This record gives sequence, structure tokens and C-alpha cells, in this order.
Amino acid sequence: MALAPMAKGEVKMSIWGHTADGTPVPIYTLSDGQIEVRVTAYGAHLVSIRTPDRNGKMADVALGYNNLAAYLVQPSSYIGAVVGRYGNRIALGKFTLDGKTYQIPVNNGANALHGGPKGFDQYVWQSKEIADGVEFTHVSPDGDMGFPGALTATVRYTLKGKTLRLDYTAKSDKDTVVNLTNHSYFNLHGDEQGNILDQKIQIDADRYTPVDAGLIPTGELAPVSETPLDFRKPEPIGARINADNEQMKRAGGYDFNYVLNGKMGELHLAAIVTDPVSGRTLTVETTEPGVQFYSGNFLDGSITGRYGVKYAKHAGFCLETQHFPDSPNHPSFPTTELKPGQTMHSTTTFTFGVEK
Repeated sequence: MALAPMAKGEVKMSIWGHTADGTPVPIYTLSDGQIEVRVTAYGAHLVSIRTPDRNGKMADVALGYNNLAAYLVQPSSYIGAVVGRYGNRIALGKFTLDGKTYQIPVNNGANALHGGPKGFDQYVWQSKEIADGVEFTHVSPDGDMGFPGALTATVRYTLKGKTLRLDYTAKSDKDTVVNLTNHSYFNLHGDEQGNILDQKIQIDADRYTPVDAGLIPTGELAPVSETPLDFRKPEPIGARINADNEQMKRAGGYDFNYVLNGKMGELHLAAIVTDPVSGRTLTVETTEPGVQFYSGNFLDGSITGRYGVKYAKHAGFCLETQHFPDSPNHPSFPTTELKPGQTMHSTTTFTFGVEK
């Protein structure tokens, strides 16, 4: 039986818990029609997204945890977090800016991932309710995780109808680099049922950035044509995931930055995912030049989620809209540099629907 629609255009806040030092952590519930989204000030995490299937049955399509304590003890999972100061990888944790070399502590083999060992996902952001949503703000001091400049980052979550919109901004008092994204895992089956291999994905990209053995871009923009990475037409995620392809073997599945066809700075299509079982669909649009499609290759069952489900390999997929990995070390990539007086802006939308 279809559930009754939720309240339209509603935002509710409650205190979800406290950190070890006693800091209160708010959680916000956004609802509009039949979509309900929960986000928390801890790491600006996207906690849950409840949407209907083709029969109107509600289920959660975002992986997550029941309580704040689970997020506090498992920071390296990044599930639902806003990651920064630099989302994705920086080779050897090093980059040079204005003739000076900076070292970020490595936390992913020889490389720095998602801002280093203590990124933006592990802080309680300041929060305030806004029209249709919530705004989170985090101030990262000069030298935080080795990055130059005091950086003020904001992310706004707003829900209108079937579209969840994320608007990011950042300002710095010194030259720095920044790459903010959201690291949600989705499973359109809902309530974390089964894996995502039968769900079909289409990615609007003719090229991708090949990687070396450490999953660092080589600098090439290679065609997806005639490779298992070609999703210009909808294909099941699992159809070619075990292909005899060197890039696929290095990543253990899909963990690649796609060079989107749309114009950077303007909202354009990144990907469309459909679940033939439930009928649920997800359309992702962004102003960013790339999207990291990740098929949950490193999930290994050691994390237990909201419904007591152990998150095994391919329990969810990520579509992290972004600038390219390791851009500070690749001058030919779109720049991630941010100078004083400038404001970094980016927008990503997640629109949920159903196919009958």
C-alpha cells in the first residue's frame, strides 16, 4: 500500500547526540511531498533519503547509520559525508603552489585521500535553517592538514519536490586548493537490500582520467569507447565489472573520474541510474567538470549499517561530483586553486523518480 505523502516543504531540527567533548550535534529532517532527507551537522553528513518505489512503497536509498555514535567511531568510511579540504586523492600528499611545496599527511597508501587523516567529515559544522533546507559552515584554519590559508566552506542542502540540491561555496585568506564533494552511497533497491550490480547507469562522458597502480591520474584524458568504462548508454553496473581490463583490475571495479561532456560552471547532466526491480531512478546534475563513479569495491562487510546490514562489496555506489583527482599536480586539468577575494561555487542536484 502506498504511504501518505509527507508534509510539504518542512524542515525540522533536533539534537541527535553529542561528541566526546560534549558538543551537541543537530540533525535536520527535510520533507517535501514523498521525499524525506535527513542531514546532520557532524561532517555535514547526508544520513538518509526516503523515496517511493513504483508502487509507492517508501524505502531508504542512501546507506547510513542509525545513530551519531556509529559515525563517530567509523570516520574513515566517509558514508554520506562532505569531504574536504580536497576530495579524492593527491599523489604522495604533495603539491606545489606559488613556488612552495605543501605536504598533506597520507592516509591512503602513499597518497592523501579526502583531505588527509582528519578531513572535514570529522568536524561538527555550524548550522542554520534556511528556506527549504539547512546551511552548514566549517572554518578550516591556516595549516589544517598541511593546507595553506584559513578556508571558510559552506554547503547548503535544500529539498524541493523530488530534487535534493547541494550548493557549495569556499573562501580563503591565502592561495590554496579546494575540492568539495559529497560521498553518499546509494542503493536504489532501498533499505540496503542486496547489491547494486543490477542497477543500470548512464554517464554523460566520452572520456575519463586513467590511473596508475595507486589510483592516481596519469594526466591523460582517455576515451571510454571500446572499454568497460563506457556508460554513454545505460548498462548494468555489474555487466562488465570483472572485465579483463588493466584499469578495472587496478581499481577492483569502478573507481574512476569521468570527464563530463557538459560545460563547467553550468548545471549539466552527470549520470542517470535506474533500478529495474523497484523502478526507482536517480538523476545527477552538476556544475563540476567531473564525477567519480565508485562501485563500493572496498566495502568488505566490516561496517554494519542502519538495518543491521553488513556493507559488503558493491553494497552501494557513489557519484561524487568534483574537480579531477590530483589536479594540483596536473596543470592541464581544470584548476582547483582558490585565491583571496575569490569565491568557489559549485552545485549538484540529485533528483529521484520512478519508472513504471
